[in-house]
Amino acid sequence: MSVTGGDDPLRVIMLGPPGAGKGTQSARIALAYGVPHIATGEIFRHNVSDGTELGQKAKSYMDDGELVPDDIVVAMIRQRLAEADVANGFVLDGFPRTVPQAQSLEELLADIDHPIEVVLRFAIDDDEVVRRISSRRTCVECGATYQAGVRPPKVDATCDRCGNEVVQRDDDTEAVVRHRLEVYHRQTEPLEFFYWQRGLLRDVEAIGTIDDVTERALKVLAEYEDPPLHEPAA
Repeated sequence: MSVTGGDDPLRVIMLGPPGAGKGTQSARIALAYGVPHIATGEIFRHNVSDGTELGQKAKSYMDDGELVPDDIVVAMIRQRLAEADVANGFVLDGFPRTVPQAQSLEELLADIDHPIEVVLRFAIDDDEVVRRISSRRTCVECGATYQAGVRPPKVDATCDRCGNEVVQRDDDTEAVVRHRLEVYHRQTEPLEFFYWQRGLLRDVEAIGTIDDVTERALKVLAEYEDPPLHEPAA
């Protein structure tokens, strides 16, 4: 499926547990609407690899599968949203993860008169998340991802893109994934109610092929001015 179209600016937040496919779908939606894909995970990793003060603080939490404290996350996002390429919209992937972060984001965007227009919630069950992430492999150099038994590299443990080693990241093991899911359910799901109250929340089923999920997401975005969905479960 070719992801094209969408000339109007779009400011969208992607919600859903780790492994729901938000990164892949964020990149496709950003391409479709011609806006930058702002991936919090990539911002974290760049700060960590560059050895910035914020990166060093974030690393210890990321390695343990914990949420990075709000003051560190907000400082990184503030820097990114100050860049010129977000003026006409963005797809925000991985932030906010808590209601206080969402409130901070509202304040940041109010300052530049760019409110969030829609929030996509990617729906998937925990067992599928564990299966997906624990089989994921990542290039140590360029960050390309593969799926053991589903979408492996052409040469075992070697990145198709740059030829470097492909490994399972420490935060992709089953034990860490299940802990991350516990953290998600406890701290991130309240965001669903937060955005439902604002009439912004829309569901996208995250099961199926990448193209299937993209098609569903683009359809929802095309219709996001319709009345809100039902109130999320408590």
